[in-house]
Amino acid sequence: MKVLNITRGTVLGAKVHTARGFFGRMIGLLGKDRLEEEEGLWISPCSSIHSIGMRFVFDALFLGSDGKILWLLEGFRVNRVSGIVRNARGVLELPAGTIRRTESAIGDEIRFEP
Repeated sequence: MKVLNITRGTVLGAKVHTARGFFGRMIGLLGKDRLEEEEGLWISPCSSIHSIGMRFVFDALFLGSDGKILWLLEGFRVNRVSGIVRNARGVLELPAGTIRRTESAIGDEIRFEP
């Protein structure tokens, strides 16, 4: 699917996949060497993430049920655990540098398109 930052008029990812089921959400990006440009992973429901066992740094956007960014993690390093973001509906994991490149910020509206 395609994910847009409506507030900024930018594309966050054109090849975003969804983590399905408990194990899909828990495993997330484990086993991958990197995220390609415009690739991403949508994990929902989710209010906290980890990078234990990961091989690369990535950006993460925590989104509320209204599709707005509640919290951002730029360059989330390997072997870390995020805090819990209250009211987060899900987390969008993207290649490192995406937040900076798109100038995404807390409060921006995000839209998912097929």
